[in-house]
Amino acid sequence: MTTPERPSPASHKPSFAELFMPKLVTILREGYGLRDLRADMVAGLTVAIVAIPLSMAIAIASGTTPDRGLFTAIIGGFLVSALGGSRFQIGGPAGAFIVLVAACVARNGIDGLLLATMMAGLFLLVIGWLRLGTYIKFIPYPVTVGFTAGIAVIIFASQIRDLLGLSLSGHEPGPLVPKLLALGDALPSASPAAIAVAVFTIAVIAGLKRWRPHWPGMLIAVGLAAVVVAVVALPVETIGTRFGGIPRTLPLPALPAISLAKIQAVLPDAFAFALLGAIESLLSAIVADGMTGRRHRSNCELVAQGVANIVAPLFGGICVTGTVARTATNVRAGARGPIAGMLHSVFLLLFMLVAAPLASYIPLAALAGVLTVVAWNMAEKHAFATLLRSSWGDAAVLLATFLLTIFRDLTEGILVGFGLGTLLFLNRMAQATTVDSHIPLVPEDRADDANGGRRPYDAALASDPDIVIYRISGAFFFGAASSIGAVLDRIADRPKTFILDFAAVPFLDSTAANTIDGLARKLERSGTALILTGVTPPVRHVLRAHGIIAPRVQYQPTVEAALGSRQAISAAAAPAAS
Repeated sequence: MTTPERPSPASHKPSFAELFMPKLVTILREGYGLRDLRADMVAGLTVAIVAIPLSMAIAIASGTTPDRGLFTAIIGGFLVSALGGSRFQIGGPAGAFIVLVAACVARNGIDGLLLATMMAGLFLLVIGWLRLGTYIKFIPYPVTVGFTAGIAVIIFASQIRDLLGLSLSGHEPGPLVPKLLALGDALPSASPAAIAVAVFTIAVIAGLKRWRPHWPGMLIAVGLAAVVVAVVALPVETIGTRFGGIPRTLPLPALPAISLAKIQAVLPDAFAFALLGAIESLLSAIVADGMTGRRHRSNCELVAQGVANIVAPLFGGICVTGTVARTATNVRAGARGPIAGMLHSVFLLLFMLVAAPLASYIPLAALAGVLTVVAWNMAEKHAFATLLRSSWGDAAVLLATFLLTIFRDLTEGILVGFGLGTLLFLNRMAQATTVDSHIPLVPEDRADDANGGRRPYDAALASDPDIVIYRISGAFFFGAASSIGAVLDRIADRPKTFILDFAAVPFLDSTAANTIDGLARKLERSGTALILTGVTPPVRHVLRAHGIIAPRVQYQPTVEAALGSRQAISAAAAPAAS
Protein backbone atom coordinates (compact mmCIF):
# COMPACT_ATOMS: atom_id res chain seq x y z
CA MET A 1 0.00 0.00 0.00
CA THR A 2 1.49 3.33 -1.07
CA THR A 3 1.13 6.62 0.77
CA PRO A 4 0.78 9.95 -1.02
CA GLU A 5 3.86 12.10 -1.22
CA ARG A 6 3.62 15.47 0.44
CA PRO A 7 3.74 18.29 -2.08
CA SER A 8 6.58 20.74 -1.69
CA PRO A 9 5.76 24.13 -0.18
CA ALA A 10 4.77 26.68 -2.79
CA SER A 11 7.73 28.87 -1.88
CA HIS A 12 10.25 26.09 -2.34
CA LYS A 13 11.90 25.94 -5.74
CA PRO A 14 13.37 22.51 -6.47
CA SER A 15 17.06 22.46 -7.23
CA PHE A 16 18.52 20.94 -10.38
CA ALA A 17 19.44 17.79 -8.45
CA GLU A 18 15.91 17.47 -7.05
CA LEU A 19 14.32 17.89 -10.49
CA PHE A 20 16.46 15.21 -12.12
CA MET A 21 17.02 12.77 -9.27
CA PRO A 22 15.71 9.32 -10.32
CA LYS A 23 12.95 7.91 -8.17
CA LEU A 24 15.15 4.86 -7.61
CA VAL A 25 17.54 7.03 -5.57
CA THR A 26 14.60 8.46 -3.62
CA ILE A 27 13.29 4.97 -2.83
CA LEU A 28 16.66 3.73 -1.63
CA ARG A 29 17.18 6.82 0.54
CA GLU A 30 13.78 6.36 2.16
CA GLY A 31 14.69 2.81 3.11
CA TYR A 32 14.10 -0.28 1.01
CA GLY A 33 13.59 -3.59 2.81
CA LEU A 34 13.07 -7.25 2.05
CA ARG A 35 9.29 -6.88 2.13
CA ASP A 36 9.51 -4.19 -0.55
CA LEU A 37 11.76 -6.41 -2.67
CA ARG A 38 9.31 -9.33 -2.46
CA ALA A 39 6.44 -7.08 -3.51
CA ASP A 40 8.46 -5.70 -6.43
CA MET A 41 9.46 -9.20 -7.55
CA VAL A 42 5.81 -10.29 -7.70
CA ALA A 43 4.85 -7.10 -9.57
CA GLY A 44 7.81 -7.41 -11.96
CA LEU A 45 6.95 -11.01 -12.80
CA THR A 46 3.30 -10.09 -13.35
CA VAL A 47 4.20 -7.28 -15.73
CA ALA A 48 6.73 -9.48 -17.58
CA ILE A 49 4.03 -12.08 -18.21
CA VAL A 50 1.86 -9.35 -19.75
CA ALA A 51 4.78 -7.85 -21.69
CA ILE A 52 5.96 -11.06 -23.42
CA PRO A 53 3.14 -11.39 -25.99
CA LEU A 54 2.60 -7.62 -26.25
CA SER A 55 6.24 -6.80 -26.99
CA MET A 56 6.45 -9.39 -29.76
CA ALA A 57 3.06 -8.46 -31.23
CA ILE A 58 3.87 -4.73 -31.31
CA ALA A 59 7.24 -5.37 -32.94
CA ILE A 60 5.69 -7.53 -35.65
CA ALA A 61 2.92 -5.00 -36.31
CA SER A 62 5.60 -2.28 -36.56
CA GLY A 63 7.23 -4.04 -39.50
CA THR A 64 10.14 -5.54 -37.56
CA THR A 65 10.90 -8.95 -36.05
CA PRO A 66 9.46 -10.10 -32.69
CA ASP A 67 12.84 -10.26 -30.99
CA ARG A 68 13.25 -6.48 -31.38
CA GLY A 69 10.18 -5.98 -29.20
CA LEU A 70 11.78 -8.08 -26.47
CA PHE A 71 15.10 -6.25 -26.83
CA THR A 72 13.22 -2.96 -26.41
CA ALA A 73 11.41 -4.09 -23.28
CA ILE A 74 14.58 -5.56 -21.72
CA ILE A 75 17.04 -2.72 -22.35
CA GLY A 76 14.67 0.23 -22.60
CA GLY A 77 12.40 -0.93 -19.79
CA PHE A 78 15.34 -1.39 -17.42
CA LEU A 79 16.75 2.09 -18.10
CA VAL A 80 13.35 3.82 -17.86
CA SER A 81 12.77 2.33 -14.41
CA ALA A 82 16.34 2.86 -13.19
CA LEU A 83 16.67 6.49 -14.31
CA GLY A 84 13.08 7.70 -14.53
CA GLY A 85 11.09 10.19 -12.49
CA SER A 86 8.15 7.86 -11.84
CA ARG A 87 8.06 5.12 -9.22
CA PHE A 88 5.85 2.82 -11.28
CA GLN A 89 6.52 3.56 -14.96
CA ILE A 90 7.07 0.52 -17.18
CA GLY A 91 8.94 1.24 -20.39
CA GLY A 92 8.93 -0.74 -23.60
CA PRO A 93 7.45 -0.84 -27.10
CA ALA A 94 4.00 0.74 -27.30
CA GLY A 95 1.07 0.27 -29.64
CA ALA A 96 0.91 4.01 -30.22
CA PHE A 97 4.20 3.81 -32.15
CA ILE A 98 3.13 1.07 -34.55
CA VAL A 99 2.02 3.50 -37.24
CA LEU A 100 5.12 5.70 -37.05
CA VAL A 101 7.61 2.85 -36.77
CA ALA A 102 6.08 0.90 -39.66
CA ALA A 103 6.18 3.98 -41.88
CA CYS A 104 9.79 4.69 -40.94
CA VAL A 105 10.83 1.11 -41.70
CA ALA A 106 9.06 1.23 -45.05
CA ARG A 107 10.86 4.44 -46.04
CA ASN A 108 14.30 4.02 -44.47
CA GLY A 109 14.76 0.38 -43.48
CA ILE A 110 15.78 -1.01 -40.10
CA ASP A 111 19.00 1.02 -39.97
CA GLY A 112 16.99 4.18 -40.57
CA LEU A 113 14.59 3.21 -37.78
CA LEU A 114 17.41 2.62 -35.31
CA LEU A 115 19.06 5.94 -36.23
CA ALA A 116 15.75 7.84 -35.95
CA THR A 117 15.13 6.28 -32.53
CA MET A 118 18.56 7.35 -31.27
CA MET A 119 17.99 10.88 -32.59
CA ALA A 120 14.61 10.94 -30.86
CA GLY A 121 16.41 9.98 -27.66
CA LEU A 122 18.69 13.00 -28.04
CA PHE A 123 15.67 15.25 -28.59
CA LEU A 124 14.02 13.85 -25.46
CA LEU A 125 17.19 14.54 -23.48
CA VAL A 126 17.14 18.16 -24.64
CA ILE A 127 13.41 18.52 -23.87
CA GLY A 128 14.01 17.18 -20.38
CA TRP A 129 17.13 19.25 -19.69
CA LEU A 130 15.35 22.42 -20.86
CA ARG A 131 12.54 21.55 -18.41
CA LEU A 132 9.90 21.54 -21.14
CA GLY A 133 8.17 18.47 -19.77
CA THR A 134 5.56 20.59 -18.03
CA TYR A 135 4.36 22.00 -21.34
CA ILE A 136 3.64 18.54 -22.76
CA LYS A 137 0.81 18.33 -20.23
CA PHE A 138 -0.90 21.31 -21.88
CA ILE A 139 -2.08 19.17 -24.81
CA PRO A 140 -5.91 19.32 -24.73
CA TYR A 141 -7.87 16.25 -23.68
CA PRO A 142 -9.79 16.02 -27.03
CA VAL A 143 -6.44 15.81 -28.82
CA THR A 144 -5.24 12.87 -26.71
CA VAL A 145 -8.56 11.05 -27.13
CA GLY A 146 -8.58 11.78 -30.87
CA PHE A 147 -5.08 10.55 -31.67
CA THR A 148 -5.44 7.55 -29.35
CA ALA A 149 -8.66 6.51 -31.10
CA GLY A 150 -7.04 7.08 -34.49
CA ILE A 151 -4.08 4.90 -33.53
CA ALA A 152 -6.50 2.20 -32.36
CA VAL A 153 -8.21 2.18 -35.76
CA ILE A 154 -4.88 1.94 -37.59
CA ILE A 155 -3.62 -0.84 -35.31
CA PHE A 156 -6.76 -2.87 -35.98
CA ALA A 157 -6.45 -2.29 -39.72
CA SER A 158 -2.82 -3.46 -39.59
CA GLN A 159 -3.94 -6.76 -38.02
CA ILE A 160 -6.68 -7.68 -40.50
CA ARG A 161 -4.23 -9.59 -42.68
CA ASP A 162 -3.11 -11.93 -39.88
CA LEU A 163 -6.55 -12.07 -38.27
CA LEU A 164 -8.01 -13.49 -41.47
CA GLY A 165 -4.87 -15.25 -42.72
CA LEU A 166 -4.93 -13.34 -46.02
CA SER A 167 -2.36 -13.82 -48.76
CA LEU A 168 -1.48 -10.61 -50.58
CA SER A 169 -0.01 -10.62 -54.06
CA GLY A 170 2.30 -7.71 -53.20
CA HIS A 171 3.42 -5.53 -50.29
CA GLU A 172 0.69 -4.42 -47.90
CA PRO A 173 0.13 -0.65 -48.36
CA GLY A 174 0.70 1.64 -45.41
CA PRO A 175 -2.06 4.30 -45.83
CA LEU A 176 -5.46 3.21 -44.56
CA VAL A 177 -7.60 3.45 -47.69
CA PRO A 178 -5.16 1.65 -50.04
CA LYS A 179 -4.60 -0.93 -47.30
CA LEU A 180 -8.31 -1.66 -46.96
CA LEU A 181 -8.69 -1.89 -50.75
CA ALA A 182 -5.80 -4.36 -50.99
CA LEU A 183 -7.14 -6.44 -48.10
CA GLY A 184 -10.60 -6.41 -49.68
CA ASP A 185 -9.17 -7.80 -52.93
CA ALA A 186 -7.44 -10.56 -50.93
CA LEU A 187 -10.56 -11.67 -49.02
CA PRO A 188 -11.03 -14.82 -51.15
CA SER A 189 -7.70 -16.11 -49.73
CA ALA A 190 -8.91 -15.95 -46.11
CA SER A 191 -7.89 -18.91 -43.95
CA PRO A 192 -10.64 -20.46 -41.77
CA ALA A 193 -7.93 -21.86 -39.46
CA ALA A 194 -6.39 -18.41 -38.88
CA ILE A 195 -9.83 -16.90 -38.26
CA ALA A 196 -10.61 -19.66 -35.74
CA VAL A 197 -7.31 -19.10 -33.89
CA ALA A 198 -7.86 -15.33 -33.75
CA VAL A 199 -11.45 -15.69 -32.51
CA PHE A 200 -10.33 -18.28 -29.94
CA THR A 201 -7.60 -15.93 -28.66
CA ILE A 202 -9.94 -12.96 -28.34
CA ALA A 203 -12.60 -15.09 -26.64
CA VAL A 204 -10.13 -16.45 -24.06
CA ILE A 205 -8.81 -12.95 -23.27
CA ALA A 206 -12.35 -11.57 -22.91
CA GLY A 207 -13.50 -14.53 -20.82
CA LEU A 208 -10.57 -14.38 -18.43
CA LYS A 209 -10.94 -10.62 -18.07
CA ARG A 210 -14.53 -11.15 -16.95
CA TRP A 211 -14.24 -14.23 -14.73
CA ARG A 212 -10.55 -14.22 -13.75
CA PRO A 213 -9.45 -10.58 -14.11
CA HIS A 214 -6.22 -11.11 -12.15
CA TRP A 215 -4.96 -13.86 -14.43
CA PRO A 216 -2.56 -12.99 -17.31
CA GLY A 217 -5.21 -13.40 -19.98
CA MET A 218 -3.08 -12.45 -22.97
CA LEU A 219 -0.26 -14.87 -22.17
CA ILE A 220 -2.69 -17.69 -21.38
CA ALA A 221 -4.62 -17.08 -24.61
CA VAL A 222 -1.47 -17.02 -26.75
CA GLY A 223 -0.09 -20.13 -25.00
CA LEU A 224 -3.31 -22.09 -25.47
CA ALA A 225 -3.51 -21.03 -29.13
CA ALA A 226 0.07 -22.21 -29.68
CA VAL A 227 -0.71 -25.57 -28.07
CA VAL A 228 -3.86 -26.05 -30.16
CA VAL A 229 -2.06 -25.15 -33.40
CA ALA A 230 0.82 -27.52 -32.61
CA VAL A 231 -1.37 -30.46 -31.49
CA VAL A 232 -3.97 -30.18 -34.25
CA ALA A 233 -1.38 -29.13 -36.86
CA LEU A 234 -3.48 -26.22 -38.09
CA PRO A 235 -2.18 -24.61 -41.30
CA VAL A 236 -1.48 -21.13 -39.90
CA GLU A 237 1.58 -18.93 -39.91
CA THR A 238 3.67 -18.85 -36.74
CA ILE A 239 6.65 -16.84 -35.54
CA GLY A 240 8.83 -19.76 -36.57
CA THR A 241 7.48 -20.04 -40.13
CA ARG A 242 7.70 -16.31 -40.82
CA PHE A 243 10.69 -15.18 -38.75
CA GLY A 244 12.54 -18.37 -37.88
CA GLY A 245 12.03 -17.92 -34.12
CA ILE A 246 13.78 -15.55 -31.73
CA PRO A 247 17.38 -15.60 -30.43
CA ARG A 248 18.20 -16.84 -26.95
CA THR A 249 20.56 -14.00 -26.04
CA LEU A 250 20.87 -10.26 -26.46
CA PRO A 251 22.94 -9.11 -29.43
CA LEU A 252 26.20 -7.26 -28.94
CA PRO A 253 25.79 -3.45 -29.05
CA ALA A 254 26.43 -1.90 -32.46
CA LEU A 255 25.83 1.49 -34.07
CA PRO A 256 23.52 1.67 -37.10
CA ALA A 257 24.83 3.09 -40.37
CA ILE A 258 25.15 6.86 -39.94
CA SER A 259 25.57 9.46 -42.67
CA LEU A 260 24.49 13.05 -43.16
CA ALA A 261 22.04 12.03 -45.88
CA LYS A 262 20.54 9.35 -43.58
CA ILE A 263 20.21 11.84 -40.72
CA GLN A 264 18.36 14.27 -42.98
CA ALA A 265 16.11 11.50 -44.28
CA VAL A 266 15.02 10.27 -40.83
CA LEU A 267 14.83 13.68 -39.13
CA PRO A 268 11.03 14.00 -39.49
CA ASP A 269 10.59 10.50 -38.05
CA ALA A 270 12.88 11.35 -35.14
CA PHE A 271 10.84 14.45 -34.31
CA ALA A 272 7.63 12.42 -34.48
CA PHE A 273 9.08 9.70 -32.22
CA ALA A 274 10.22 12.30 -29.68
CA LEU A 275 6.89 14.14 -29.65
CA LEU A 276 4.80 11.01 -29.27
CA GLY A 277 7.26 9.49 -26.79
CA ALA A 278 7.10 12.55 -24.56
CA ILE A 279 3.30 12.64 -24.67
CA GLU A 280 2.82 8.91 -24.15
CA SER A 281 5.34 8.56 -21.32
CA LEU A 282 4.06 11.55 -19.35
CA LEU A 283 0.43 10.48 -19.81
CA SER A 284 1.39 7.06 -18.47
CA ALA A 285 3.16 8.64 -15.49
CA ILE A 286 0.09 10.78 -14.79
CA VAL A 287 -2.10 7.66 -14.83
CA ALA A 288 0.24 6.06 -12.27
CA ASP A 289 0.08 9.22 -10.14
CA GLY A 290 -3.71 9.10 -10.20
CA MET A 291 -3.73 5.47 -9.08
CA THR A 292 -1.23 5.91 -6.24
CA GLY A 293 -1.35 9.53 -5.07
CA ARG A 294 2.34 9.95 -5.91
CA ARG A 295 3.92 12.67 -8.02
CA HIS A 296 6.35 11.99 -10.82
CA ARG A 297 9.21 14.23 -11.99
CA SER A 298 8.30 14.95 -15.58
CA ASN A 299 11.64 16.30 -16.78
CA CYS A 300 13.58 13.50 -15.09
CA GLU A 301 11.22 11.04 -16.79
CA LEU A 302 11.93 12.57 -20.20
CA VAL A 303 15.67 12.35 -19.63
CA ALA A 304 15.30 8.65 -18.76
CA GLN A 305 13.20 8.10 -21.88
CA GLY A 306 15.91 9.83 -23.90
CA VAL A 307 18.67 7.60 -22.50
CA ALA A 308 16.55 4.49 -23.11
CA ASN A 309 15.91 5.46 -26.73
CA ILE A 310 19.61 6.07 -27.31
CA VAL A 311 20.78 2.80 -25.78
CA ALA A 312 18.02 0.37 -26.86
CA PRO A 313 18.77 0.73 -30.62
CA LEU A 314 22.39 -0.22 -29.94
CA PHE A 315 21.00 -3.68 -29.05
CA GLY A 316 18.51 -3.74 -31.93
CA GLY A 317 15.58 -2.30 -29.98
CA ILE A 318 12.94 0.03 -31.37
CA CYS A 319 11.18 3.07 -29.82
CA VAL A 320 10.85 3.03 -26.03
CA THR A 321 8.14 4.86 -24.12
CA GLY A 322 6.06 4.59 -20.99
CA THR A 323 3.22 2.10 -21.46
CA VAL A 324 -0.12 2.82 -19.80
CA ALA A 325 -1.46 -0.75 -19.62
CA ARG A 326 1.76 -2.29 -18.26
CA THR A 327 2.27 0.60 -15.82
CA ALA A 328 -1.28 0.18 -14.51
CA THR A 329 -0.68 -3.56 -14.19
CA ASN A 330 2.48 -2.82 -12.22
CA VAL A 331 0.56 -0.63 -9.77
CA ARG A 332 -2.27 -3.15 -9.35
CA ALA A 333 0.26 -5.92 -8.74
CA GLY A 334 1.52 -4.08 -5.65
CA ALA A 335 4.79 -2.57 -6.85
CA ARG A 336 6.66 -0.47 -4.31
CA GLY A 337 9.07 1.33 -6.62
CA PRO A 338 11.22 1.34 -9.78
CA ILE A 339 12.88 -1.97 -8.89
CA ALA A 340 9.67 -3.71 -10.02
CA GLY A 341 10.18 -2.31 -13.53
CA MET A 342 13.84 -3.29 -13.50
CA LEU A 343 12.93 -6.83 -12.44
CA HIS A 344 10.31 -7.01 -15.20
CA SER A 345 13.17 -6.54 -17.67
CA VAL A 346 15.26 -9.19 -15.91
CA PHE A 347 12.39 -11.69 -16.11
CA LEU A 348 12.00 -10.96 -19.83
CA LEU A 349 15.71 -11.65 -20.32
CA LEU A 350 15.34 -14.96 -18.46
CA PHE A 351 12.43 -15.85 -20.74
CA MET A 352 14.68 -15.31 -23.76
CA LEU A 353 17.46 -17.38 -22.26
CA VAL A 354 15.22 -20.29 -21.26
CA ALA A 355 12.07 -20.37 -23.37
CA ALA A 356 12.99 -18.65 -26.64
CA PRO A 357 12.52 -21.83 -28.75
CA LEU A 358 8.91 -22.10 -27.59
CA ALA A 359 8.13 -18.71 -29.15
CA SER A 360 8.46 -20.26 -32.60
CA TYR A 361 5.14 -22.05 -32.08
CA ILE A 362 3.15 -18.88 -31.41
CA PRO A 363 0.63 -18.32 -34.23
CA LEU A 364 0.58 -14.87 -35.77
CA ALA A 365 -3.21 -14.94 -35.74
CA ALA A 366 -3.09 -15.20 -31.94
CA LEU A 367 -0.80 -12.15 -31.70
CA ALA A 368 -3.14 -10.32 -34.07
CA GLY A 369 -5.97 -11.18 -31.67
CA VAL A 370 -3.94 -9.72 -28.80
CA LEU A 371 -3.42 -6.44 -30.67
CA THR A 372 -7.11 -6.36 -31.63
CA VAL A 373 -7.97 -6.40 -27.93
CA VAL A 374 -5.33 -3.72 -27.30
CA ALA A 375 -6.83 -1.54 -30.05
CA TRP A 376 -10.34 -2.01 -28.63
CA ASN A 377 -9.17 -0.96 -25.17
CA MET A 378 -7.19 2.00 -26.54
CA ALA A 379 -10.13 3.53 -28.37
CA GLU A 380 -11.68 5.22 -25.28
CA LYS A 381 -15.12 4.89 -26.83
CA HIS A 382 -17.02 6.45 -23.92
CA ALA A 383 -14.72 9.49 -23.84
CA PHE A 384 -15.01 9.85 -27.62
CA ALA A 385 -18.83 9.88 -27.46
CA THR A 386 -18.84 12.28 -24.49
CA LEU A 387 -16.62 14.80 -26.27
CA LEU A 388 -18.81 14.66 -29.37
CA ARG A 389 -21.78 15.67 -27.22
CA SER A 390 -20.05 18.19 -24.96
CA SER A 391 -19.52 21.19 -27.29
CA TRP A 392 -18.93 21.94 -30.93
CA GLY A 393 -15.41 23.16 -30.16
CA ASP A 394 -14.32 19.97 -28.41
CA ALA A 395 -15.99 17.89 -31.13
CA ALA A 396 -14.14 19.82 -33.85
CA VAL A 397 -10.75 19.32 -32.14
CA LEU A 398 -11.50 15.63 -31.53
CA LEU A 399 -12.62 14.88 -35.10
CA ALA A 400 -9.81 16.89 -36.70
CA THR A 401 -7.20 15.00 -34.69
CA PHE A 402 -8.90 11.63 -35.23
CA LEU A 403 -9.39 11.98 -38.99
CA LEU A 404 -5.95 13.46 -39.67
CA THR A 405 -4.33 10.68 -37.63
CA ILE A 406 -6.14 8.05 -39.69
CA PHE A 407 -5.90 9.53 -43.16
CA ARG A 408 -2.83 11.76 -43.01
CA ASP A 409 -0.22 11.51 -40.28
CA LEU A 410 -0.12 11.15 -36.52
CA THR A 411 2.13 14.19 -35.99
CA GLU A 412 -0.01 16.32 -38.26
CA GLY A 413 -3.11 15.23 -36.36
CA ILE A 414 -1.59 16.19 -33.00
CA LEU A 415 -0.27 19.56 -34.23
CA VAL A 416 -3.51 20.56 -35.97
CA GLY A 417 -5.61 19.39 -33.03
CA PHE A 418 -3.39 21.29 -30.61
CA GLY A 419 -3.61 24.41 -32.80
CA LEU A 420 -7.41 24.23 -32.98
CA GLY A 421 -7.65 23.62 -29.26
CA THR A 422 -5.42 26.63 -28.58
CA LEU A 423 -7.52 28.89 -30.82
CA LEU A 424 -10.72 27.76 -29.12
CA PHE A 425 -9.18 28.36 -25.70
CA LEU A 426 -8.05 31.85 -26.68
CA ASN A 427 -11.51 32.61 -28.06
CA ARG A 428 -13.17 31.46 -24.84
CA MET A 429 -10.72 33.46 -22.73
CA ALA A 430 -11.32 36.56 -24.85
CA GLN A 431 -15.08 36.18 -24.45
CA ALA A 432 -14.65 35.86 -20.68
CA THR A 433 -12.73 39.15 -20.50
CA THR A 434 -15.13 42.08 -20.03
CA VAL A 435 -15.07 45.81 -19.34
CA ASP A 436 -17.80 47.48 -17.26
CA SER A 437 -18.50 50.96 -15.96
CA HIS A 438 -20.27 52.59 -13.00
CA ILE A 439 -20.88 49.46 -10.92
CA PRO A 440 -22.44 50.05 -7.43
CA LEU A 441 -20.20 49.66 -4.37
CA VAL A 442 -20.97 48.28 -0.89
CA PRO A 443 -19.14 49.40 2.28
CA GLU A 444 -15.91 47.60 3.10
CA ASP A 445 -17.36 45.76 6.10
CA ARG A 446 -19.95 44.13 3.80
CA ALA A 447 -17.53 43.11 1.04
CA ASP A 448 -18.55 39.94 -0.71
CA ASP A 449 -15.94 37.25 -0.07
CA ALA A 450 -17.33 35.32 -3.03
CA ASN A 451 -16.20 38.22 -5.18
CA GLY A 452 -12.60 37.60 -4.15
CA GLY A 453 -12.63 40.50 -1.67
CA ARG A 454 -13.09 43.03 -4.50
CA ARG A 455 -15.82 45.53 -3.76
CA PRO A 456 -17.97 46.86 -6.59
CA TYR A 457 -18.05 50.61 -7.11
CA ASP A 458 -20.29 53.06 -5.28
CA ALA A 459 -22.43 55.08 -7.66
CA ALA A 460 -22.62 57.89 -5.10
CA LEU A 461 -18.86 58.18 -4.94
CA ALA A 462 -18.69 58.15 -8.73
CA SER A 463 -21.51 60.66 -9.23
CA ASP A 464 -19.10 63.41 -10.28
CA PRO A 465 -19.63 63.86 -14.04
CA ASP A 466 -15.95 64.69 -14.42
CA ILE A 467 -14.97 61.20 -13.26
CA VAL A 468 -15.44 58.00 -15.30
CA ILE A 469 -14.73 54.56 -13.83
CA TYR A 470 -14.22 51.34 -15.80
CA ARG A 471 -13.30 47.88 -14.59
CA ILE A 472 -11.62 45.19 -16.69
CA SER A 473 -12.35 41.61 -15.61
CA GLY A 474 -10.40 38.57 -16.82
CA ALA A 475 -7.09 37.89 -18.53
CA PHE A 476 -6.18 40.97 -20.60
CA PHE A 477 -4.24 39.56 -23.55
CA PHE A 478 -4.02 39.90 -27.31
CA GLY A 479 -7.23 37.94 -27.88
CA ALA A 480 -9.28 40.46 -25.86
CA ALA A 481 -7.22 43.61 -26.46
CA SER A 482 -9.06 44.66 -29.60
CA SER A 483 -12.58 44.45 -28.18
CA ILE A 484 -11.62 46.08 -24.88
CA GLY A 485 -9.70 48.81 -26.68
CA ALA A 486 -12.76 49.56 -28.82
CA VAL A 487 -14.94 49.92 -25.71
CA LEU A 488 -12.45 52.20 -23.99
CA ASP A 489 -12.10 54.37 -27.10
CA ARG A 490 -15.86 54.96 -27.23
CA ILE A 491 -15.91 57.25 -24.20
CA ALA A 492 -18.65 59.70 -25.18
CA ASP A 493 -17.80 62.52 -22.79
CA ARG A 494 -14.47 64.13 -21.96
CA PRO A 495 -13.99 63.56 -18.23
CA LYS A 496 -11.29 65.24 -16.22
CA THR A 497 -10.38 61.96 -14.57
CA PHE A 498 -10.55 58.41 -15.99
CA ILE A 499 -10.16 55.56 -13.47
CA LEU A 500 -9.39 52.12 -14.87
CA ASP A 501 -9.57 49.29 -12.33
CA PHE A 502 -7.29 46.26 -12.84
CA ALA A 503 -8.24 44.45 -9.61
CA ALA A 504 -9.84 41.61 -11.58
CA VAL A 505 -7.02 41.30 -14.15
CA PRO A 506 -4.71 38.38 -13.26
CA PHE A 507 -2.59 38.64 -16.39
CA LEU A 508 -1.66 41.22 -19.01
CA ASP A 509 0.51 40.82 -22.09
CA SER A 510 2.37 43.28 -24.32
CA THR A 511 -0.56 43.69 -26.74
CA ALA A 512 -2.84 44.70 -23.88
CA ALA A 513 -0.14 47.03 -22.51
CA ASN A 514 0.10 48.66 -25.93
CA THR A 515 -3.69 49.17 -25.87
CA ILE A 516 -3.42 50.94 -22.49
CA ASP A 517 -0.52 52.99 -23.84
CA GLY A 518 -2.67 54.15 -26.74
CA LEU A 519 -5.49 55.03 -24.33
CA ALA A 520 -3.06 57.00 -22.15
CA ARG A 521 -1.82 59.00 -25.14
CA LYS A 522 -5.36 59.78 -26.24
CA LEU A 523 -6.41 60.91 -22.75
CA GLU A 524 -3.22 62.94 -22.38
CA ARG A 525 -4.05 64.88 -25.56
CA SER A 526 -7.55 65.61 -24.29
CA GLY A 527 -6.32 66.74 -20.88
CA THR A 528 -7.78 63.78 -18.98
CA ALA A 529 -5.95 62.26 -16.03
CA LEU A 530 -5.63 58.46 -16.11
CA ILE A 531 -5.52 56.54 -12.81
CA LEU A 532 -4.92 52.76 -12.73
CA THR A 533 -6.10 50.95 -9.60
CA GLY A 534 -5.74 47.45 -8.19
CA VAL A 535 -2.73 46.67 -10.38
CA THR A 536 -0.82 43.60 -9.23
CA PRO A 537 3.01 43.70 -9.27
CA PRO A 538 3.36 41.44 -12.37
CA VAL A 539 0.83 43.52 -14.33
CA ARG A 540 2.45 46.76 -13.20
CA HIS A 541 5.86 45.46 -14.32
CA VAL A 542 4.55 44.90 -17.87
CA LEU A 543 2.86 48.30 -17.95
CA ARG A 544 5.94 50.13 -16.76
CA ALA A 545 8.10 48.26 -19.26
CA HIS A 546 5.92 49.85 -21.96
CA GLY A 547 6.42 53.35 -20.56
CA ILE A 548 3.07 53.59 -18.77
CA ILE A 549 4.44 55.50 -15.78
CA ALA A 550 3.99 58.85 -14.03
CA PRO A 551 3.25 61.57 -14.93
CA ARG A 552 1.25 60.04 -17.79
CA VAL A 553 -0.64 57.81 -15.39
CA GLN A 554 -1.07 57.43 -11.65
CA TYR A 555 -1.33 54.17 -9.69
CA GLN A 556 -3.65 53.77 -6.70
CA PRO A 557 -4.33 50.60 -4.68
CA THR A 558 -8.16 50.79 -4.92
CA VAL A 559 -10.89 52.71 -6.69
CA GLU A 560 -11.95 54.21 -3.36
CA ALA A 561 -8.43 55.45 -2.76
CA ALA A 562 -8.39 57.05 -6.23
CA LEU A 563 -11.74 58.75 -5.64
CA GLY A 564 -10.66 59.97 -2.21
CA SER A 565 -7.35 61.47 -3.31
CA ARG A 566 -8.78 64.67 -4.72
CA GLN A 567 -5.48 66.39 -4.40
CA ALA A 568 -3.82 63.79 -6.61
CA ILE A 569 -6.59 64.05 -9.16
CA SER A 570 -6.39 67.84 -9.20
CA ALA A 571 -2.63 67.74 -9.50
CA ALA A 572 -2.91 65.44 -12.47
CA ALA A 573 -5.59 67.48 -14.17
CA ALA A 574 -4.07 70.92 -13.50
CA PRO A 575 -1.33 70.82 -16.20
CA ALA A 576 -3.87 69.90 -18.85
CA ALA A 577 -6.25 72.69 -17.82
CA SER A 578 -3.51 75.32 -18.02
